[in-house]
Amino acid sequence: MNYVEKDLKYIWHPCSQMKDYEEFKPIVIEKAEGLYLYDISGKKYADAVSSWWCNLLGHANARINEAVKKQLDRLEHVIFANFSNLPAITLCERLAKLLPEGLEKFFFTDNGSSAVEAALKMSFQYHQQTGNPQKKRFMALTGAYHGETLGALAVGGVDLYSRIYKPLLLDVIRVQAPDCYRCKYGKCRETCGAECFENAWQALERYGDETAAFIVEPLVQAAAGMKIYPALYLQKLRQACDRYNVHLIADEIATGFGRTGRMFACEHAGISPDIMCLSKGLTGGYLPMAIAVTTPQIYYAFYADYSEGKAFLHSHTYCGNPLACAAALEVLNIMESDNILDKAEANAAYFNGLVKEYLGEIKQVGEIRSIGLINAVELVCDKREKTGFDPRLRVGYRIYKKAVEEGLLLRPLGNVVYFNPPLNISKNDMEFMLGSCYRSMKYVLNS
Repeated sequence: MNYVEKDLKYIWHPCSQMKDYEEFKPIVIEKAEGLYLYDISGKKYADAVSSWWCNLLGHANARINEAVKKQLDRLEHVIFANFSNLPAITLCERLAKLLPEGLEKFFFTDNGSSAVEAALKMSFQYHQQTGNPQKKRFMALTGAYHGETLGALAVGGVDLYSRIYKPLLLDVIRVQAPDCYRCKYGKCRETCGAECFENAWQALERYGDETAAFIVEPLVQAAAGMKIYPALYLQKLRQACDRYNVHLIADEIATGFGRTGRMFACEHAGISPDIMCLSKGLTGGYLPMAIAVTTPQIYYAFYADYSEGKAFLHSHTYCGNPLACAAALEVLNIMESDNILDKAEANAAYFNGLVKEYLGEIKQVGEIRSIGLINAVELVCDKREKTGFDPRLRVGYRIYKKAVEEGLLLRPLGNVVYFNPPLNISKNDMEFMLGSCYRSMKYVLNS
């Protein structure tokens, strides 16, 4: 029995219909370097999606490798209740200087969904302990994605993931999200006044008194199809949340650490949330770790004698794992010493130009949208009506399969083909990705 056969015998892959694997077998990766993954037969694949958006500085980065190896010889893990470790302390000190103003208290978890769960519970308990017991609900956007655990799934708004579980989920107040490509106000995201914010404003006017927090993906709704909306929307949301004493939770799991061209997406709007969730790029894709970062105001609502029952009794076995913290620290070191954000800005301008050059001529391309190195190409069957392809055609999936033949790893979101590569990608690698993508898209769309 070979490795592929063993994989199919034992492994249930995430976010997959396993029956598809009968025809399109799993690709077993043996090693990686930089942008490229190498399978057990030696074939290489350009990782255009940073292996689910987390590989920030390339695979097998020599400096991060060395940092993790050094930490491994010192301490691999220690209980984080009443005990601590040097990498975790140092990481919090470093991040506190980079985060938006006021975010100073760090609660560690071990994945992004868990950070969202912690943030929701934190907000709920805060209001219970500060004289607002009626604030028991959460508000979130349509098309939102915040993770797969039940609380995170509840505030998510992608039916594909949550529909079957709705009897188990929280009763969330759903707000119509911005859709700049199909703007019903006839505006464009670069010059509009965020007129679509009226949906959130009306919801807060009606439900603000019973709402604990509004959770949002700043500027980019990722799983919805890399939908990008204006920074003004975030500014208006911050003001409205303040007015109704509603916490603003910024889910920066996918947008943090330079993905949008700034260290954190909230910086584009000049706002600071009450709680920010971090993961993915935090460790450069090396080890699972996440953080819910909050303000002293929220923190001190839990600070009391134990007998008062105000402690935040939420925990994860691998909170503050030293190996993950060591990786995260080296990510910050590289970003600083190599001026990664400046280089990424130059890379983004070049890459966006290439995307338009290679893919803009394809007649089924409805919109190309970009922020930082994130580039999304939405495919439509009718450009005038902006009508997407029937999901049953699985156009994105077919492009994905063809791209794999070309040596390119894409992971389309329905009819949206997107790129989210490492920040330090080379121009040659950009050109390879776009050439391969162009051939794959033309092959599928012409058929």
